Amino acid sequence: MVIVSRSNPQVKELASLKEKKYREQSGAFLVEGEKMVRECIASGMNVRRLIVREDREGETYGLPAIVLGADAFRAATDTISPQGIAAEVELPRCAVRPPRKNCIFLDGVSDPSNVGAIVRTAVAAGYEELYLADCADPFSPKSVRASMSGVFYARLMRGDRETLLSALEGVALIAADMEGENIFSFTPPKQFALCIGNEGNGLSQAVFARATHRVRIPMDARTESLNAAVSAGIMMYQLNQKTFE
Repeated sequence: MVIVSRSNPQVKELASLKEKKYREQSGAFLVEGEKMVRECIASGMNVRRLIVREDREGETYGLPAIVLGADAFRAATDTISPQGIAAEVELPRCAVRPPRKNCIFLDGVSDPSNVGAIVRTAVAAGYEELYLADCADPFSPKSVRASMSGVFYARLMRGDRETLLSALEGVALIAADMEGENIFSFTPPKQFALCIGNEGNGLSQAVFARATHRVRIPMDARTESLNAAVSAGIMMYQLNQKTFE
């Protein structure tokens, strides 16, 4: 059966997943686009059901599916130019625990696109554990898209700062700081957490005060700062470069 009405309860339920409070209530988030859906399935994430537009009705990968007319599909999904396939995926629940390897601490990163881009780069650069304090939801549609499958492979631990910092007890905290040591001449400790702060205000006092090291990216005098995700990416690779030697 093809559902064509935007006011259908199932369409409304799927559309509600664009908002954080409904994602938390239902325990699910949306993954949109053919490539992302394929990678989501391949990663082993728990896909509750696929959402397919009627012109792609047969593409269900052997999973439970709901078929929507074009208008209903646009209402249920978030992308401006939808590809006709999406997935309702169970939210991973990652208990806060001490890191097993080098990790990332995101402190108040508020732009969902930055959060997603950082998650994407973190996984590529060998950091699979991320601690998120007071950040944009990594499972929002914008963040999921920006992560380009990173959210399927990263362990994303969320909580208040004190709880997250407690899990990092004994781990060196490297703060991204404009007044810090040049990161390209800095020798990182054996195990560390790279701390990235809010786009406008930087790291919170609670995190900054506990930092054991402070590093900066040298820049041309005409440049005031770099985008948070760009800065994080440069630092992640520089600090973890031995992984790729």
